[in-house]
Amino acid sequence: MDEAIEITVTVNGTVHREQVAPRMHVADFLRQHLGMTGTHVGCEQGVCGMCTVLLDGEAVKSCLMLAPQLDGHEVRTVESLAVDGELAPLQQAFKDAGGLQCGFCTPGFLMTATALGESGRTLDRAQIRDEISGVICRCTGYEGIVTAVDRVLNGEES
Repeated sequence: MDEAIEITVTVNGTVHREQVAPRMHVADFLRQHLGMTGTHVGCEQGVCGMCTVLLDGEAVKSCLMLAPQLDGHEVRTVESLAVDGELAPLQQAFKDAGGLQCGFCTPGFLMTATALGESGRTLDRAQIRDEISGVICRCTGYEGIVTAVDRVLNGEES
């Protein structure tokens, strides 16, 4: 059995010092050690994008990283978006535009779109569709998702 490794990581603004197994995936660390169950696990192969989180501001698939790689870094999960029970503008846009149905893929889309928004880039609908293609949805047909992201990125009211 491999010995645990101590890591220090900032998650949603809180510093955590934890002992982790060397082969524990980031998604499992977030869910099991920190209770961040908004990070969903789908394919566990980096294909579906359900587990997308922000690592130092960049969207990454947390099922493809090991928890020891987080040492010294900052992670943001979907739990970081709403403040004091109020939906973030992106979350509200998803709600208003019908960008969610079962909701399983929603955290991955929200975190991917958050990274896009923070990049400061201006994207048209085709570019948005391309940028979010790393997350798979089986329910919505993507139109509401693209509309929600477009509204927030391009400053339109939802």
